[in-house]
Amino acid sequence: MLLTRHHILPASNHRPGQRTLERSAYLLLSRIEVEGPMTLAQLAEAFSLDVSTVNRQTAAMVQAGLVDRIPDPDGGIARKLAITPEGGQRLHADRDFVLGALAKILTEWPGGDLRLLADVLSRFNLTCEREYDYVWPRPTPVPER
Repeated sequence: MLLTRHHILPASNHRPGQRTLERSAYLLLSRIEVEGPMTLAQLAEAFSLDVSTVNRQTAAMVQAGLVDRIPDPDGGIARKLAITPEGGQRLHADRDFVLGALAKILTEWPGGDLRLLADVLSRFNLTCEREYDYVWPRPTPVPER
């Protein structure tokens, strides 16, 4: 995501067949999808942002029907944000769009080069996370090298 965000993850242009989510919504929804419902404070910490910034971003997401505020399933006082079916559908549609854009860019790359790129990007991300103590949870582990 870090290397492609300016070219493959631009702000939405809301045209049919194109991305429909703003970049901040895409990133926040991606994190909630991996971790499950999260509080504003948890999201702010995850992205190293002020709670007020995350509050503005998530308020727009609530209004757009992408997330719902729910009681904490663990009984905490703070409400959590959970992805709605609409939010999940739009996240997956945008992810498919991003993956399609990447496939188009890399269509002529040989398989060995694609594996090398994936390995190098994985190492880069893991090194950044270790350096800044900023771990991004993954549904499947990325092997350390």
